[in-house]
Amino acid sequence: MRCVIARFPFELVKSEVQQSMKGIKPEPITGESVVISRRSYPVKQVGEVITRQDRRDFTAGEVVRALTRLGFTCRTLPEPVPEAAPTPVEAASALLGSPAVTG
Repeated sequence: MRCVIARFPFELVKSEVQQSMKGIKPEPITGESVVISRRSYPVKQVGEVITRQDRRDFTAGEVVRALTRLGFTCRTLPEPVPEAAPTPVEAASALLGSPAVTG
């Protein structure tokens, strides 16, 4: 499949992308990721390997679009769920502290 990443045309084939990533240890995922051969890789790492370009030269979106068109599963990092604010009773209880233990 022909695609453009960082203004350069590439001819990508799913099996060749899988072969390129074989034996490469996935880095910690901090953003978008892609599943290749049952392993999750950051899309920027995959983009760097398959294009041989610096990660700063392309966006994660460009790589996600290309890999999605090839049939790979791409995921975004879920937003952290904010903690629920304590109720007034819980807040007052926290301010007062726990009861002293006598023994």
